[in-house]
Amino acid sequence: MTAEQLLQKHKLRKTDIRTTILNLFLNAEQALSEQNIECTLKQNCDRVTIYRSLKSFVEKGILHKVLDEGNVVKYALCGETCHDEDHQHEHVHFKCNTCGATVCFEEIPIQNINLPDGYKKVESNLLVLGICDKCPK
Repeated sequence: MTAEQLLQKHKLRKTDIRTTILNLFLNAEQALSEQNIECTLKQNCDRVTIYRSLKSFVEKGILHKVLDEGNVVKYALCGETCHDEDHQHEHVHFKCNTCGATVCFEEIPIQNINLPDGYKKVESNLLVLGICDKCPK
């Protein structure tokens, strides 16, 4: 799916910046932080516009947040089953200790955890740290 198709599918206005940001995600092999996006776009876009675009993408089910051990928020494309009312992104995330890349393993779901009475799960996150297949072991 193209950036334009994603915007149309999720009923978001097509702007050059939104299209550019989505193209970054479509071409990336890993999750991206706001700082990654700022560095890539350099002077073409201000921080507030990037933040607002990312927020809209998360709210509409285009992107989901990936938290890493350093409290850095990264973003990754949602799967086909996500939409604005129901994000389906409870899968394993992997962060490489060597190169810092964070990737989604959508095919590995997070196991259901039975919480004690009175507790209600809102969301689960599982981050596995290790060495990716592109880095020397």
